[in-house]
Amino acid sequence: MGLVLILFALIAFIVVATTKLKLHPFLALLAAALIAGFAYQLPTLEIGGHIARGFGGILGGIGIVIAFGTIIGVILERSGAAITMAETVIRLLGERFPTLTVSIIGYLVSIPVFCDSGYVILNSLKNALAARMKVSVVAMSVALATGLYATHTFVPPTPGPIAAAGNLGLESNLGLVILVGLVVAFVTAMAGLFWANRFIGKDIELEDDGAPLMDADSFQTMRDSYGELPGPAKAFAPIFVPILLICLGTVAALPARPLGEGGLYTLVAFLGQPVFALAVGLALACTLLKSDNKLQEFHDRIAEGIVASAPILLITGAGGAFGAVLTVTPLGDYLGETLSALGIGLFMPFLVAAALKTAQGSSTVSLVTTSAMVAPMLGQLGLDSEMGRVLTVMAIGAGAMTVSHANDSFFWVVTQFSRMKVVTAYQAQTMATLIQGIVGIITVWLLSLVLL
Repeated sequence: MGLVLILFALIAFIVVATTKLKLHPFLALLAAALIAGFAYQLPTLEIGGHIARGFGGILGGIGIVIAFGTIIGVILERSGAAITMAETVIRLLGERFPTLTVSIIGYLVSIPVFCDSGYVILNSLKNALAARMKVSVVAMSVALATGLYATHTFVPPTPGPIAAAGNLGLESNLGLVILVGLVVAFVTAMAGLFWANRFIGKDIELEDDGAPLMDADSFQTMRDSYGELPGPAKAFAPIFVPILLICLGTVAALPARPLGEGGLYTLVAFLGQPVFALAVGLALACTLLKSDNKLQEFHDRIAEGIVASAPILLITGAGGAFGAVLTVTPLGDYLGETLSALGIGLFMPFLVAAALKTAQGSSTVSLVTTSAMVAPMLGQLGLDSEMGRVLTVMAIGAGAMTVSHANDSFFWVVTQFSRMKVVTAYQAQTMATLIQGIVGIITVWLLSLVLL
């Protein structure tokens, strides 16, 4: 029992340190790793080695992938490719189902772009559509936000799911994570859409800052600020070509070897490795550069991407260090046996991730911390198979959605840009994320009945 109490104390420390003391999650996780080493009475001179190996191990496997994914997202954002993607979806789906349209736009855009940035980019488009089709801004805002949120927590190359997959030993099999993540994310996006549609016909009072919310002219001005937008093929290619390569690499590596063992297999397996697949995506993203001095623009975008990815890399590495310390304690065996007897399986990582998300606000921190924490317990939980690990990532992702409220930056991005009052945002956005999380874990549990 003492082992569990120490774990609860460590979780409480991480929450208090990141919320009350405003300590950066990087330092909070490293401190938790150090405290865990002493609390579990590991040999004093070995604690530093465990922390260093855990930190370097996870970044060695997944660090470059996170950096490449972030840089691609920055280029897509700065080039106006996200606007092209949105307008392409509108052309394909028409304007008959406005909330479904913006939900799918969010679902696609948030695969490479952080949900906060995605919402800011697409906010004007969403408001213009709401005005043109005379649909509630609240309904459109929640539909867009939940579509963005779904792929943000489930689908690589978003950094949170990548880091969780790396912590659980899946860095060489991201294709399977992507395939399952796309399915679970779609179901949760539709759950968010279901809640958003409750507000379609409601006349909800918004905050008034003295300026019109949005009209078609304002959207056109914003659109024009990007200059000439890239075509659909160029806009979508940096996202979907790497995903396709990773998935093909996963198929090629199946025991049946469907592509044989020759040159085709070697090529597909090589390009299907996440690092090289995202390198191809980065090369395709370079076609979106449009200044006269493309080398300088490329340098600037790389610099922006490195700055944006640095905190994620440090948090991911610290999470790996924390997990490495927990791995060498007797905690995994004890918890695994206890939880196996309770039969809660995938619900355990979901509940831990949900508690961390609700308490400290960051989905990425929740994904990284929970995956590092449960990695030593997978065998005892009956999840120590390839698919078991993938579904564990999905369960953690569902928990990392539950719930977005006042301590989450995304909550305030949605609230402020849509001018929802806080009480309205709790009823609309926070409730939507609660429904998404619950539907997400139920979906993962149902998949486990079939796939495990």
